[in-house]
Amino acid sequence: MQNSKNEKLLVLVEKMPAFPKSVQQVVQLTSDINASAKDIIRVIECDPVMTVRILKAINSSFYGLPQKITSVQRAVVHIGLNTIKNMALGVAAMGMLNANNKANFNTSNFLLHSLTTASISKILAERIGLSSTQASDCFVAGLLHDFGKVVFAEFMPDKFKLALEKSKELQLPLHQTELEFIGLSHTQAGKMLAEKWELSDHLIDAIAHHHELDNSENILRDCVFAANQVSKQMQLGDGGNPLIEPFPEAIIARFGLDLPAMCEALGDLESVKIEAQSFINL
Repeated sequence: MQNSKNEKLLVLVEKMPAFPKSVQQVVQLTSDINASAKDIIRVIECDPVMTVRILKAINSSFYGLPQKITSVQRAVVHIGLNTIKNMALGVAAMGMLNANNKANFNTSNFLLHSLTTASISKILAERIGLSSTQASDCFVAGLLHDFGKVVFAEFMPDKFKLALEKSKELQLPLHQTELEFIGLSHTQAGKMLAEKWELSDHLIDAIAHHHELDNSENILRDCVFAANQVSKQMQLGDGGNPLIEPFPEAIIARFGLDLPAMCEALGDLESVKIEAQSFINL
């Protein structure tokens, strides 16, 4: 039975577009401490679509820069290499979403949830003293944690629609109703997507296990779990899962706060929402 499920999922994932090679190279280079900024900029500049979208983003009203930025190299100077990497991933992720899917899955709300979870995950990583590279990886894991749902919305819309409806009606975890109607969860689909996109092992693990509540040595997973609940609690978009899970003991131990206290400590997240919305509206 498990083999047939894996085969079904593999067929689905194979239908999904791969991340552009340029994005995969950016992810790999930014994870390499020996890679130079010049190498990363060169990869981005060889992808005209990515370059245009990144420049459009940095010249948006959100950043409010005093002068127009006309090159990726100048963009890096103003907002940093990790932010450029995150923008590249965001551009690639948005290109995969079909707003007219038959599951009636609201992709704008989904993307807002994904982007705000990404930003909050990065903020949490910084709060507990992770390096800038680790914090950037937390952003990536947060951005992509639910992208298995995109597979279902695109290629199994009828069954995914039923899962969404039952989850909302009975206030059940969406990954539970997915198992009922599809036989697979979005975390399983997300894991295989992440493998297809050649992400690092700790990113794959964070995406695959972001709903699990046991103790974990993967700090990325903990940041994504916590950020996911904060985003839902603060109603920043909608990933289709109505259930807000309280922080288990392991997460409270990691951050020193439960969910209500974390939301209070983070304060007004309006700037996170505005940044995400400005990116979606590019």
